[in-house]
Amino acid sequence: MSLPEVKTILYTTSLSKHTRPVFRHAVKLANVYKAKIIMLHVVEPIGEMGHALIENYLPEDLIKKMHDEGIDNIKRTMKDRVAKFYEDELSHIEDSPALDVEQVVAEGNHGDAIVEVAKKYDADLIVMGSHNRLGRSSGTTRAVIKYSKRPVLVIPTEG
Repeated sequence: MSLPEVKTILYTTSLSKHTRPVFRHAVKLANVYKAKIIMLHVVEPIGEMGHALIENYLPEDLIKKMHDEGIDNIKRTMKDRVAKFYEDELSHIEDSPALDVEQVVAEGNHGDAIVEVAKKYDADLIVMGSHNRLGRSSGTTRAVIKYSKRPVLVIPTEG
């Protein structure tokens, strides 16, 4: 049996301030393996009640426009985070790695969406953060570890 290859790393982010250490690990691994990073942010869809209330006050085309603008805004935030990370942490390194990062936004249950995106992009490794609550990881982290067919690297975070 040969050693596993890592060509694609799925890095999941909540876009919170505590996720930079997780991204550092993903970047380091991508540099070591010469792998691509898929940067994933999952948003939960609006519930039935919220959607019903919005439909009563706004036309469907405006709802779709607002949704699409929200997704675009999230992608811009992700690109800005990668650029800021590069500027803050990699620009002063002589042989800084060339990052190949693709930003992806998925909608749905966090755990299910992470597992599905990992499958869709044929990720070889999932890198995600998890803050420790009373000695236990988050429900999302536990679900990904339980249902993923791919290795999962969990980085402890503060938040």
